[in-house]
Amino acid sequence: MLRDEDRIFTNIYGLKDKSLRGAMARGHWDGTKQFLEKGRDWIINEVKASGLRGRGGAGFPTGLKWSFMPKESDGRPHYLVVNADESEPGTCKDRDIMRHDPHTLIEGCVIASFAMGAHAAYIYVRGEFIREREALQAAIDECYEYGLLGRNNKLGYDIDIYVHHGAGAYICGEETALLESLEGKKGQPRLKPPFPANMGLYGCPTTVNNVESIAVTPTILRRGAGWYTSFGRPNNHGTKLYSVSGHVNRPCTVEDAMSIPFHELIEKHCGGIRGGWDNLLAVIPGGSSVPCVPGAQMKDAIMDYDGLRELGSGLGTAAVIVMDKSTDIIKAIWRLSAFYKHESCGQCTPCREGTGWMMRVMERMVQGRAQKREIDMLFDVTKQVEGHTICALGDAAAWPIQGLIKHFRPEMEKRIDEYTRNATSHGAVLEAAE
Repeated sequence: MLRDEDRIFTNIYGLKDKSLRGAMARGHWDGTKQFLEKGRDWIINEVKASGLRGRGGAGFPTGLKWSFMPKESDGRPHYLVVNADESEPGTCKDRDIMRHDPHTLIEGCVIASFAMGAHAAYIYVRGEFIREREALQAAIDECYEYGLLGRNNKLGYDIDIYVHHGAGAYICGEETALLESLEGKKGQPRLKPPFPANMGLYGCPTTVNNVESIAVTPTILRRGAGWYTSFGRPNNHGTKLYSVSGHVNRPCTVEDAMSIPFHELIEKHCGGIRGGWDNLLAVIPGGSSVPCVPGAQMKDAIMDYDGLRELGSGLGTAAVIVMDKSTDIIKAIWRLSAFYKHESCGQCTPCREGTGWMMRVMERMVQGRAQKREIDMLFDVTKQVEGHTICALGDAAAWPIQGLIKHFRPEMEKRIDEYTRNATSHGAVLEAAE
């Protein structure tokens, strides 16, 4: 169980003073200059030792990612880009950081930029996040006024932070599409290699990190890597913001330790499942792009990367979508198919054509206006889309459908049987004997 004094985000609900003065009173910006004086290698090694993995969904080791940046400049500037595009359905943690606890992110940007030799950081904010951008910009302005940012600042390292507002495209949450958008181009993923650490923003060495990944690093340095690794199982260390929505009694975003059991997360913070645990149908544990898990398997699940992978799903962004037995699970997955079809950038043929095809078949599955053999055909098409696109949007469109077929195939077949029976009784389908 995570104690209150161990929480990194001290104002995630906006109940306290979010100004620079308030953040400093809660311990933020404490000793930042001393961290910079210890040097780049110390910071990167400490982040590596903490076991921090990227909180944007992929879970790549953050310290290792930072170490990919060139040690010396070849004449090109280095950049830090913070991915605040949070467009994954169900995910709502980064917006709370920016709106209520922005100084955790800004301090993290200073430390991460120094560790990678960057003198400019760009925070790419989702198009729909109006108030979040305003709160973040106000906090940055405070830091400039206080002398924590800009040239010849109190920390002894020149750093400028810019907020860039996106236009509301989901694809810009993919790091290379984000860079394209930041450069003023159409948001479409780039082929890799070259990787951003070698050729990113404006053709310069760049690291793209999630808001939460950057925001937790100052506290890790303050309290030590050993403190951070005391939470969670091996390879799944630290604390995590969980966004729980759907059919729980108290939906919320909450910080707790990694590897917390699912039932403990729901009972302790969300007041249990609506209608009790027997009413739990399924859970999407990591944002809409990961496969759903039946309720019976989910109750004792361990909420970390390894625990959910063992169940055939993933932690993703830890956006937990809970569905009780009143949910039409087929329609819920169709709705996600419609989302991915709408948000595909159209660059790759399997995704451009496949997302629309899968959505239309899913639409018929919702009605039952399909044949049972089409379930296998649908599954085969998801496998042809998965892994055959430049970015992971094709995978994100395929996995929810794969999870549905894997766990709820009898429900799909039952829907088809009901439609056929009703159509037959109304004379829309003639019996074979006639």
